[in-house]
Amino acid sequence: MSRAHVLSNLVMIDYGFRMPIARRKSVRIHGRVLWLTKDLEALERQLKGDTLGERPDADALIDNISTDELTPGWVCYYYDETLARYCLVGLRGNKVERDSIKNGGFGVIVSGRSKGCGSSRETAPYSERECGVQLVVARNIEKIYRQNCQNIGLLTTTDFSLLDRIERGDELPIEEFTKGLDRISADVVEYGGLFNYNKARLAGEVAPPAIETPARPMTLCEKIIARHAIVDAKTGVVGVPAVTPGDSLFVRADVRFSHEYVTPMAESLFVAALGKDAKVTHPESVFAFRDHLTFLDLVMPKKHVEMGLKAQAAELESVQAAFSQRQGIKLYGEVQRDGRTVGSEAICHNKVIEELALPGDVVAGTDSHTCMAGSLGCFAFGVGSTDMANAWYTRDVRLAVPESVRFILRGALRFGVTAKDVMLYLLSQPFWRSGDGIGKVLEFSGPGLAGLSLDERSTLTNMAVEAGGFTGIIEADEVVVDYLVTRRGLDADAVRARIVNADPDAVYAHSFEVDLSAIEPMVATPGDPRNGVPLRLLLETPIKIDIAYGGSCTGGKKADMDMYASVLQRAKEHGKRLAEGVHLYIQFGSQDIRRYAEEKGYVSLFESMGVELVDPSCGACIKAGPGVSFTESEVTVSAINRNFPGRSGPGQVYLASPLVVAASAVAGAIVSPDSI
Repeated sequence: MSRAHVLSNLVMIDYGFRMPIARRKSVRIHGRVLWLTKDLEALERQLKGDTLGERPDADALIDNISTDELTPGWVCYYYDETLARYCLVGLRGNKVERDSIKNGGFGVIVSGRSKGCGSSRETAPYSERECGVQLVVARNIEKIYRQNCQNIGLLTTTDFSLLDRIERGDELPIEEFTKGLDRISADVVEYGGLFNYNKARLAGEVAPPAIETPARPMTLCEKIIARHAIVDAKTGVVGVPAVTPGDSLFVRADVRFSHEYVTPMAESLFVAALGKDAKVTHPESVFAFRDHLTFLDLVMPKKHVEMGLKAQAAELESVQAAFSQRQGIKLYGEVQRDGRTVGSEAICHNKVIEELALPGDVVAGTDSHTCMAGSLGCFAFGVGSTDMANAWYTRDVRLAVPESVRFILRGALRFGVTAKDVMLYLLSQPFWRSGDGIGKVLEFSGPGLAGLSLDERSTLTNMAVEAGGFTGIIEADEVVVDYLVTRRGLDADAVRARIVNADPDAVYAHSFEVDLSAIEPMVATPGDPRNGVPLRLLLETPIKIDIAYGGSCTGGKKADMDMYASVLQRAKEHGKRLAEGVHLYIQFGSQDIRRYAEEKGYVSLFESMGVELVDPSCGACIKAGPGVSFTESEVTVSAINRNFPGRSGPGQVYLASPLVVAASAVAGAIVSPDSI
């Protein structure tokens, strides 16, 4: 098969698209409007076929509907049209049942702020589209979710005035849905999806705009994007003098990775587009991870087993393994010791930092927390299945150059305050709670960084996506150099040569001065990571807990193990153990982190205190391992990065630092580490 023939077939996939290949000039939306209201009775009436007599106002609509609510973790075991049956079954209030959306005849879904926050899972908008939904309306829409919608032909808008015209049955010009978009995104919308756009692009009907931005001072991410900008896809030429926010382009990725939740769906796209003999381009820079569902069997509810989900979930692993072997892709899989599975090699984000990413790289992964690698000074961001399927072949990912927001960190953290507290504080600020920061880069700088280890910096970049940000990034320095020299045996000068620096006079959308010494321990109350409040405000009326969970990519690093151990050692010296009835789970982010904990004596300490140790995996963070709740009455304090409804089970989840998690497990209620 010739290269030209392969390219021409790259976008001939049907994959359920109902849009014509020709560029759309207008669209007529059919079907009912579903208003996702806080009034559960009104929501239930709509699901039963009634029409609301009065249109809800903006404040009556549900905000922050996460992709976990659109397609809960267990729904993602499916990766075909079956997803339509379970659309929105995780929505708070438990009013949406199987087939409720599919059988409702809805063409439009309307909600409040921050639609699609959380995970990058493309299953979420795909489930909506397969239900017959043509348009998503919200006050603001999260970056990855919106791009996934564009890729599969699902329209989005923040313009509520269009609803009157839609309900009248008007045909709307497509420009109503491309306002404010970069040129490539607008073209993708007009062609009804990324594959259709690519077909038109390869046929010469449309082309990415030339980057003609003259030399200018640039932020850290802008510089990396400029160096990786595709100038000529056929010849492989990359690099332009400069870019500016809004420039629309494709960038060459240095690292591409996916995990078992997403690889099968992306492979189905890849094979359907290119044929069963299609090959991944440069497989040496592509990686797969078995890290999400390693311990799912230990916590899968009987109801889900009876639904056949155990076999469905197992298929995700086997499909990924077969794909990786066939394509020559390195698979970080499960680890066997003494004839038993002892977890995954690593959570993908921890391993990307340990072995794969370098300063100045572009890293694309099928997980929203890909941004964690930004602590190495690289541009790392999450993408959906469609983007990854394209990137496997082209090595390129589309984007519009994002604006950057700079956080200048000054001073030093007080004893007992961590990077987790910093992020919970920042997320609680109006700029992020309002959704104004959606799609922006969080660039951390300033003298305060000198006092933060690489692990603590990784907490900052990891949780950038909780703010709705495009990514988080920190300029590499000698801390990064020392890590890469020690961890990977790299040459120090070679690492320094890769470091990218922001220009002193670069332009930022916003700049915030952060006095680290003024930040106090924080806790995010259930429902959203942006619900941060000072811990002291929760101490007046003790919040009793059932579960304390220390783990995930955010809370399972070496520095986190140091923190758990410091609290538990102090408790042990005072003759204390875990509070009666409280389960403390500590899960390692990688096998390397587990070995570190063993060498430091932490594992024996944890075991002596009654801690339930869990080998590396994402686990309870995505309701797939020990540490999940099973009832609504259970209360968890957790070191994970997000606490959207249902994320770690039906119970209530408070987010806190590793220090607070460990101390609370000893006290039996959420407390300050000072109490130990």
